[in-house]
Parts: sequence; structure tokens; C-alpha cells
Amino acid sequence: MPGMKEVRVKIKSVQNTRKITKAMEMVAASKMRKAQERMRAARPYAERVRAITANLSQANPEYSHPFLVARTPMRNVGVILVTTDKGLCGGLNTNILRALTQQIKEWQAQGLTVKACAIGNKGLQFLNRLGINVLSQAVQMGDKPHLDKLVGPVKVLLDAYEREEIDAVYIAFSSFINTMKQQPQVEPLVPLPKRAMTTSEAERKQYGWDYIYEPDAKPVIDALLVRYIEALVYQSVTENMACEQSARMVAMKSASDNAKTVINELQLVYNKSRQAAITKELSEIVGGAAAV
Repeated sequence: MPGMKEVRVKIKSVQNTRKITKAMEMVAASKMRKAQERMRAARPYAERVRAITANLSQANPEYSHPFLVARTPMRNVGVILVTTDKGLCGGLNTNILRALTQQIKEWQAQGLTVKACAIGNKGLQFLNRLGINVLSQAVQMGDKPHLDKLVGPVKVLLDAYEREEIDAVYIAFSSFINTMKQQPQVEPLVPLPKRAMTTSEAERKQYGWDYIYEPDAKPVIDALLVRYIEALVYQSVTENMACEQSARMVAMKSASDNAKTVINELQLVYNKSRQAAITKELSEIVGGAAAV
């Protein structure tokens, strides 16, 4: 049985750790609310841009933007990996990296070359370990994403797609379901899937009018498609940040609860050691008195 001094030191160490995890839990809970509000505020804009872009692309069928045309056969694939800059958020990064690893293996089995854009330090380190060609990166994003920091790295992949150096672009991120659940997703970004460019009956009634283009249909549709891609990437980053704070809050709460359990167990060991020491001293006193 360990000595009482060793147990006291261990209890103090775990108590200090619990203070840290408890503080991180409270900070993550505060940031989580703001991140979720930011995520929900970005969703209507992305959906509205999608609806207008889909209607415009159908209203002008004689022009097809490269972002809408699928290429065959495919030789090179680009992927935008969205992860966190910091750890201590449970299995959030592990899940999305595992899903992307499986997808990369499938691409490589088909003979495709993978190029990447890393958003987040964890993803950048992962891609470097895999030996993936990282064309651009955006790290140290902070708690609030800024579109001007995202446009540059994403545009590198989009320009490569327009130059036909990349035949398709995917985005990998964690989708926010609820506070306890985050879903890793690897979705096609460019060319835009047909379901994204399909308008519902309500959208056709709302946007179903003839457009007057100024100066011309081509630059208007080009600009809208680029804005739509940017909105999708921004929405993915906000979703990932909401997932990060939720996962960190849950992970730190679990760590605090586990620390409390460990403290109780160590306290029991300490009490047993103390009782054994007291019993031993009493036995020695009684034995000495009997000998006298």
C-alpha cells in the first residue's frame, strides 16, 4: 500500500487537473453558444445563394460554367480538409481524419492523385504525415472564422480546377447535429452536384422570372457560383467550429467527472493507509505496556 505522503501528493495533483478541466469546460460552454449562433446565422445565406444560383443556371441554359461540368476520366482530386487548430476536443478530429483516410485510399486505389487545402493546424499536420501535396493552408483561425482568410487558400484549388490541373474538389468537415453528436462528412464541392442545382417547386415560384443581366449573363453567373462556393466553405468552417466547442465541452466535463472519481478513490486509499498507521501505533503501545 502506498504511503500517505504519496497519496496526498497524488490527490493534490488530480485536484489541480480537475480545476483546469472544469475551467476549460466553462469556457467551451460559453464559446459553444456563440459558435452555434454563428453557424445557424450562416445557413440561410448559403441556402438563398444556392437557390438563386440554381435558378440562374437554369434560366441561361446556353452557358455552362466549368463548376457545373463533370469531367471524365478523372486523374487528380483536390480536397479541402477542415479541422481544429487545437486539441482536447474528444474524437472530433479523429473521426473526420479517419473518414478522409478511407476516402483517400479509395482514390489512390483508382489511380488518382490527391492534392489538398488544409484549414486548421491538426489537418495540416495530418496531411503532411500522409505525404499529401498541400497546395494551400489556413491555420490559427481563432474562435470566429473570417471569410477573407478562407478565400485565398480555397481559391488556389478552384484556380487549379479551372486550369484543369484538378478534376474534382471535395470538402471534408464535421457537421453539427447536436451538442452530443457531430457527423464527419466528405462531400463533393466542385463540380457542383446536380441535387444542389435542382430547384424545388416553391423556389421556382419565388425566383421564376426573367432576368436582365448587366453587363452580361456570363460574369453574373460566374460571380454567383464563386460566392456560392465561398458560402459553402464558410458554412463548413462555422459548422466545424460549433462542433469543436461542443466536443471540447463534453470532453472536459467527462475529464472533470473522471478526476472527481479518481479523487474519491485516492481519498479512500489515504483513509485506509491512515487507519492502518493508527492501528499499528496502538498495537505497539499496547504491546509495550504489556511488556512492562
